[in-house]
Amino acid sequence: MTTSSAPDRASLRKELLRQRREFVASPAHAGAQAQLGRSLLRLLAQLEPQCLGLYWPLEGEFNAAALLGAADGLGDCSLALPFARKANRQMDFRHWDGQAPAVKDECGIPSSDGPVVLPDVLLVPCVGFSPAGYRLGYGGGYYDRWLAAHPGVTTVGLAWQLGEIELDVQPHDQALTVILTESALLAP
Repeated sequence: MTTSSAPDRASLRKELLRQRREFVASPAHAGAQAQLGRSLLRLLAQLEPQCLGLYWPLEGEFNAAALLGAADGLGDCSLALPFARKANRQMDFRHWDGQAPAVKDECGIPSSDGPVVLPDVLLVPCVGFSPAGYRLGYGGGYYDRWLAAHPGVTTVGLAWQLGEIELDVQPHDQALTVILTESALLAP
């Protein structure tokens, strides 16, 4: 239901990123970061991933890579980081050893030079999210294309609660399995 009064995705993204910058600079952020980390560790203990796909955090995103790169409770779970290519806007996941990334992908985001792997559980960053399980990302469509090609992967959207929005679903949008914030677990 797109109307002239509804903000377009670019405007919505810009506003959510502004709100996120303010939130990250606030005293509430440290407590939210800790709570989301505890909730994520509990959820992953239930999911028992064999290969966990992470993301290297951009400004203001929850830093799951720091939390899980050092986590002892993941057992034999291997880790992977995305590697995005600008040509055809394609992305794959590469095995990651948990150390500071030595390479950047074609979008300039820290990544891994390990072999390509297929995560069975994937953490997905969200600029915004809807109660129906859809996310608003940065607009490149990398995750939506990857998820469409890998429908059996369990996806966990990670977001700050302030990012909850009503979102007009577009044909390319892929629903996430669950969305986890510092205050809620949404399982649409």
